[in-house]
Amino acid sequence: MPQLNISTQYASSHTNLPTQSQFRKWAKATLRVDTEVTIRIVDEAEGRELNKTYRGKDYATNVLTFSLTDEPHLMGDIIICAPVVAAEALAQNKPLEAHYAHLTVHGILHLHGYDHEIDAQAELMESLETAIVTKLGYANPYLIT
Repeated sequence: MPQLNISTQYASSHTNLPTQSQFRKWAKATLRVDTEVTIRIVDEAEGRELNKTYRGKDYATNVLTFSLTDEPHLMGDIIICAPVVAAEALAQNKPLEAHYAHLTVHGILHLHGYDHEIDAQAELMESLETAIVTKLGYANPYLIT
């Protein structure tokens, strides 16, 4: 089983944030190789600044992934914007915990090199996300009610 070294940084004033043990569980369910990752939970201002600086998009997005190394040993940072996640979960009628689980899985898959810019890649990534998230006991994250 791949080894996980995880650091969790809470830089958000939001409440009901997942614990480090929850992030660890979700990340471990996704790992294929040894991984070192920092998961940073941010508020909108930091999320927006990072998205603008690194992607040229002037808004806060739900999750950003920064890979520092490739396989066989992954290192990287995952930034999750708490107010965006909360708003999406509410709008999509999803439990907040399930949405955080999905975005953590999504970020770890990005570290593994998966992407969703091309339709075929998006289908593969979404199928992997769905399989992992449902195995963790949550509903299919792409079914919005």
